[in-house]
Amino acid sequence: MAKVLFINPIVREEDVPRHIPYGMAILAEIARKNGHLVQVYDANAWRRSFDVLTQIYQADNWDLICIGGLTTSYGYIKRACQLAKSNSPSSVVLVGGGFFTSMPREIMEWVPEIDLGIIGEAYVTFQKVLEKIDSKKSGWSETLGVVFRNNSNEIIINKERPNISNLDIIPWPAWDLFPLEEVYFKNSSSLFSEEAYESKRRIDINGSYGCSLICKFCWHLGTTGDMVVRPNSDGQDDVVFTYGRNIRYHSPDYIIEMVLYLKNEYDIDHANFLDENLMTMDVSSRRTWLEEICEKWIENGLQPDCRKHNVPFNAIKNNGVFWSGTSHATLHTPEILDKMYKAGCTHLVYGLESFDPEILKNLGKGTTRKRNEESIATCLNSGIKPIPNIIIGFPEESFDSIRNTINSLINLGIHAKPHFATAYPGSEWFYDYKQSIIEQYDSDLEKYILDLGDATKITATISHRFSPMDLIGLQEIVARKDLRLLDLSEKNWIETRKSEQYLSPSTQVENFIGKNIKTPMGTVKVDEIISNRH
Repeated sequence: MAKVLFINPIVREEDVPRHIPYGMAILAEIARKNGHLVQVYDANAWRRSFDVLTQIYQADNWDLICIGGLTTSYGYIKRACQLAKSNSPSSVVLVGGGFFTSMPREIMEWVPEIDLGIIGEAYVTFQKVLEKIDSKKSGWSETLGVVFRNNSNEIIINKERPNISNLDIIPWPAWDLFPLEEVYFKNSSSLFSEEAYESKRRIDINGSYGCSLICKFCWHLGTTGDMVVRPNSDGQDDVVFTYGRNIRYHSPDYIIEMVLYLKNEYDIDHANFLDENLMTMDVSSRRTWLEEICEKWIENGLQPDCRKHNVPFNAIKNNGVFWSGTSHATLHTPEILDKMYKAGCTHLVYGLESFDPEILKNLGKGTTRKRNEESIATCLNSGIKPIPNIIIGFPEESFDSIRNTINSLINLGIHAKPHFATAYPGSEWFYDYKQSIIEQYDSDLEKYILDLGDATKITATISHRFSPMDLIGLQEIVARKDLRLLDLSEKNWIETRKSEQYLSPSTQVENFIGKNIKTPMGTVKVDEIISNRH
C-alpha cells in the first residue's frame, strides 16, 4: 500500500473557505477504498503559512503527493510543488485539476518539480497511477490521460482517457478527511436566500457532469467531453478543447442515498448542487431527472417542514434539507421550478451575463434579452430566489450594451455588481485573445495565470473598445444602475478617445476547435476504480 498525501491549495483568499474540494475528496476515497494510507492537508481551510506545509511534507515518507485545483490557485500550487520536491524528494509529485488540464505543456515547463500530471477526468486514471506507484513499476507511456517527462526530459502528453458513462460507480467523497466541524460548517451561511442565510450545516454535492451550451467564456476541461489530444503546430501532442459534449448524470437514487447519509451522519440542513447547469440534465433526461429527484427528496423525508406545510420559512422548525443549484433562462419551466420549490429548493444561480441582444447572440449562451428578463419572474413566481450573474467587458461591449443591461436591471428591480469578462484557460476566449493577453503581461503568460482571480478584479481585458480604467468605472455605474453617469461617461469618452479599437482577437488559434468533437465515452467496471483486492 502507498502513503498518499493530498494538498488542497488556498483559493479565494478574500473570502472564508466555503467549499470542500469535491473531486479531490472523491480521489481520496478511491485511494482509501483501495487500501492505501491517505492523509489530507486542507490548506484552504486552515490558511496557515508555508512553514506548516513544509512540516507536513517532512512528517512521513510519502509515496505520492497529490496537488490540484483551479487555475486561480496556481500561485499556491507552484510553491507547494517546489516545497514538496525539496522536502520530500523521493515522493512522486502528482498534479491535476483545472489549472493543469487547461495548459499541461506550459505548466510542466513552468513547474519542473512536477513528476506526473493527470488531464481530464481523473477517477480511472488516478487508480491506474496508484497501481503503478504501489507496485513500484516505472514508465507511463501506456497510461491514458497522463502527462510526464521521458528519459530525454521531453514533455509527453498521452491520449485522453474516455469519460465514464456509468457515473454511479464513483464513490462518495471522503468528507471525514476534511475539517467540516472546525471550518466548513461554520461558514455555511450565504446571502442568496433567507434559508441559505440561516444555514448552519451546508455541504456541496454534485449530481451531474456537463452542459449542452457552448458559452465562449466557459471552460469544462475534459469532464464534459470537450477535450481531445491532438498534435499542435510544432507536431507535439497537446490538449485541444472543442464544442463536444457528453451529458452525464448520477441516478436520482445515488443522489438521494448520498443526501440521506449526509443528513444522518452530519445533520446537514442545506445541500448545494455544484452542477454546471441542472436544467441541461432536465432537458437531456426528457424532463424526468429533476422531477424524480424532487419526488424522492420528499418520499425519503428530506423535504423541509415549511415546504411540507406551505408556511413561511421561520414559522416552523425545519427538520429536512434545503437545497440550491444552477438554472438557465431558456431551459427551465414553471412546472419543474414549482416541484423544486416544494421539495426544498431555495435559490438558483442564473448566468444571465448580459441583456444586450448582440452580446447574447455572439456568446453561445442560447438565450435572448426577452428570455433573460422573463426568467427572473418565472423563477420568483415559484418561490425560488433567482441569483443573477452579470458580466461586463465583453469583446463587443459598448455604451449601448451597458445601457441595455442597466435598463433591464431597473425594470426587473434587481441589483447586481457585474464581474469582468475574463478569458480563463480552457475557454474559447482564452485562445481567441491569447496573444493580446501575453502582450498585456509583458510577454509573460505565466504572470497572467498568477494574476487570475474570480473575475471580480481586472486582469487582461478582451473588450475591443474599453480599457481597464473604463471597465472599472463602468462596473460601478452598472452596480448603481446610474444612466445619468453612463450618458456623461459616453460623452466624455467620445470626445477624448482617439481610437475606438482597443484590441482585436487573434487570427490564428491553437488549442481550440469550434466543432462537435467529443472525448470518447467508456463503460467502466467498478474494479477499475475500486480494486477487488480490497
